[in-house]
Amino acid sequence: MAGELPYEKPLVEMRQKIQELQQFGQEKGIDFTEEINRLEERYRKLEEEIYSNITAAQKMHLARHQQRPTSLDLIELVFTDFMELHGDRLFGDDLAVVGGLARLNGTPVTVIGQQRGKDTKDNIARFFGSPHPEGFRKALRLMQQADKFRRPIITFIDTKGAYPGNTAEERGQSEAIARNLREMAKLSVPVICVVIGEGGSGGALAMAVGNRVLMLEHAIYSAISPNGAASILWKDASKADQAAEAMKITAHDLLDMEVIEGIIPEPQGGAHRDYEQTAHAIQSALEVHLQQLSAMNAEELKEDRYRKFRKIGEFTFAQNQTSSTVVDEQ
Repeated sequence: MAGELPYEKPLVEMRQKIQELQQFGQEKGIDFTEEINRLEERYRKLEEEIYSNITAAQKMHLARHQQRPTSLDLIELVFTDFMELHGDRLFGDDLAVVGGLARLNGTPVTVIGQQRGKDTKDNIARFFGSPHPEGFRKALRLMQQADKFRRPIITFIDTKGAYPGNTAEERGQSEAIARNLREMAKLSVPVICVVIGEGGSGGALAMAVGNRVLMLEHAIYSAISPNGAASILWKDASKADQAAEAMKITAHDLLDMEVIEGIIPEPQGGAHRDYEQTAHAIQSALEVHLQQLSAMNAEELKEDRYRKFRKIGEFTFAQNQTSSTVVDEQ
């Protein structure tokens, strides 16, 4: 298997044994069909056992897999007639954010995504998918254009976080993120956000204030990256796996806490195994949620979005001798 992860090593070794037995049988003219069938059955059982028990740390590595489909990969497969638009009309064009006009099963939409690179050169050009302020402003420009022309908005989230360098701070990184949060809350069209890889920190949230937030099965979504959390808690970024297990960053954790509204299934082994199957699952989910949201008027969409974020978190109050205090907050 190409690009296998450490926990997939037993599968790789067993697949190699099967291939070696097949090759030996062909060279020597010996029929090993029965032995190969037994090994194939053991392989399927091992595969099911491994992929049905993926930990949060393993999902983190899956979400960051170099071969995982990017926003542009999925836009090409999910939508038709995509026309990319560039620039924020203030500073420049941030390649870490892509977006434009497209059709979803014939319905005109605006689609925006955070874009990682495919190789080292592309990653450098796209700042490894970490937007500068002009990237967030480009996204907002396209959202406001969609609002004006009554087009639904679909965003793909895939970033470790907003770009943290001096150039981003000098151009108003925090202001750009904050403005997106405010303006997305006021949009009068349906907004559906899909976390396709890693959704990290304000860089993710700046494009994720939607009526519906969905996640691919092995994507992760958190207020800070596991590496950043490990650096703060243990002064050691190498403990990212330990942080990932504690942070409740998986799709199932977030669905249980009502942070997201749905999980989109991935092919066995991860989205990088089959781009088309992944895209088909995303398209089906988008069509279902868009149909539901299209029945709402502008005020209902704003109220729906408001209620979605207001319900996140649980508070339990206990009365002590002097005052009412919060004893549990999630």
